[in-house]
Amino acid sequence: MGVIRSSHILPALLFAAAAAASSLMTPPAALAADEVSADAIAAKYAQLLERDYVYPDIGKRYAEAIRAAIAAGRYRGLSGEALAAAIDSDVHAVAPDGHLRLRIPPEASAASTSASGGTAPVRRPSKVPMEQAGWIAPEIAFVRFNVFPDDPAVTAAAAKFMADHADARAIIFDIRTHNGGGLEQMDVIFPWLFDKETRLVTMATRASVDAAGGSPIEGVASMRTAQGDPAVVAREHWATPNADPRLRDAKIYLLTSGASASAAEHFALAMKHTGRAVLVGAPTAGANHFGRGEDLGGGYGAFIPVGRTYDPVTGKDWEGEGVLPDIAVPAAEALERALTELGVASAEAKRLSEAHMPSWPMERRKPRGAR
Repeated sequence: MGVIRSSHILPALLFAAAAAASSLMTPPAALAADEVSADAIAAKYAQLLERDYVYPDIGKRYAEAIRAAIAAGRYRGLSGEALAAAIDSDVHAVAPDGHLRLRIPPEASAASTSASGGTAPVRRPSKVPMEQAGWIAPEIAFVRFNVFPDDPAVTAAAAKFMADHADARAIIFDIRTHNGGGLEQMDVIFPWLFDKETRLVTMATRASVDAAGGSPIEGVASMRTAQGDPAVVAREHWATPNADPRLRDAKIYLLTSGASASAAEHFALAMKHTGRAVLVGAPTAGANHFGRGEDLGGGYGAFIPVGRTYDPVTGKDWEGEGVLPDIAVPAAEALERALTELGVASAEAKRLSEAHMPSWPMERRKPRGAR
């Protein structure tokens, strides 16, 4: 989608996301960090939020809060985590947003750790986008997505998974550790699951951003322009059936947690809104807005939400609240519960759940600076 997006990296799309791949980006440094003042970084952030943030009134309030802090000297002399925490705190005091988080240069993070006398955090390897795909029980397929990346190889693998398991009576999609991304993988999954053209969700991009060619979903084949508020450009995400009917009546379960964010939430809302899947687990992260990464100078950057995704019937999105499960259980127990719902014996369901337990956290991440 051309820019770092989210629907969520793409956010979203959504597209989020791409999260983990996408949602958490570190923009390249345009200048050395010590050549750009804290106030200049904050001022650039304020400008972008006022110009492009999905809700113009809130974007203006964000900008006013940051500019007031600049005038008061709040950021003077700060850098790295200290600067990011101060700005994030001021922003979230106006209105929390699950995607707003200042990105700092890697060297600034290392310097902050050294100055505090702390131990540098252990960096885990990048997430594998798609894990443990295959048959988990007779006639029951399973796959875990940790991210929906802008990667044709992952899209091809997702398409192959659907074709290879087209005779399943049920499919379990595990998105408990899925942090965001785009639409590509969703768009090779949905055609197998619906028996007619189906409107999934609506995505609205701030009109000024769309007009400037900055929408992360413009030109996506599964999106259709819709009429609506002139301040935004609304596009509907549609599923178009393929020619193979074998999975049209298969039972679909989605496993969710507080770590399921952005594009994962788009996927969850689409399946829940259409009644095509049963969601099992905990409420999702509540990180709705999609957008793009921006460079603030000095190696600092930010993800600017420029649109939102919502239920086309109710107009409601999942920002803050998350997408609620149909069957609420602790996230760690979601697979066991889905398997028992599908008739797998309790002891076997427990064994399989333990064998397919995600290795990444399943808790909602608290935004830096949130109050």
